[in-house]
Amino acid sequence: MLGSLQSDLNKLGVQTVAKGVCGACCKPIVGQVVTAMGRTWHPEHFVCTHCQEEIGSRNFFEREGQPYCEKDYHNLFSPRCYYCNGPILDKVVTALDRTWHPEHFFCAQCGSFFGPEGFHEKDGKAYCRKDYFDMFAPKCGGCARAILENYISALSSLWHPECFVCRECFTPFVNGSFFEHDGQPYCEVHYHERRGSLCSGCQKPITGRCITAMSKKFHPEHFVCAFCLKQLNKGTFKEQNDKPYCHGCFVKLFS
Repeated sequence: MLGSLQSDLNKLGVQTVAKGVCGACCKPIVGQVVTAMGRTWHPEHFVCTHCQEEIGSRNFFEREGQPYCEKDYHNLFSPRCYYCNGPILDKVVTALDRTWHPEHFFCAQCGSFFGPEGFHEKDGKAYCRKDYFDMFAPKCGGCARAILENYISALSSLWHPECFVCRECFTPFVNGSFFEHDGQPYCEVHYHERRGSLCSGCQKPITGRCITAMSKKFHPEHFVCAFCLKQLNKGTFKEQNDKPYCHGCFVKLFS
């Protein structure tokens, strides 16, 4: 057909010169021509390899010698965001062996963007420092906050060094020696206080023989008459106003 057209135009005195061969149909091009990728094309044959729509003057991308419209190129070949699955057209964050839009890479717990300290990874998710340690770091047996550095292991728990103190008076333990009651550490005095084994006479722990009287406990040598201070036997005392007296002092004072 082209040959016939050229012959007819030549008879009319119109000179026709082919502008190249179309990269799609391999036929000579007379008239409008598209030059792209080092080749020439009939405008209607320069189309997106994927959607077959005419590219015309729109932007296009080349891949392996084939033209693609901008939309199809990004959908087919651009890295995809792990969060939204959309193609990434501009800046990209690469982390956790995945790619992300910068605005979609944030803490999986609080949604905050990561600052200069970066992020921490757990089970394929990214967390800010605060949430990571709040959620996954071991907790102190004293304050229940996350342990980030040094710790003491005792009573089947971990403790900040400053938190491993007597639970009553908050005094640190000398040489690491402590007493346990209900899973908590105590100094000797408060351990015996909790156990009810402090002498009511001297307020010191009872570790040996003990006398129980008036719903209290005493070192034997501290169970004495409240008036004459002589040592009493458990069965030979009189009680008055919650105090023990020997028989002689009781008669003298209250008879």
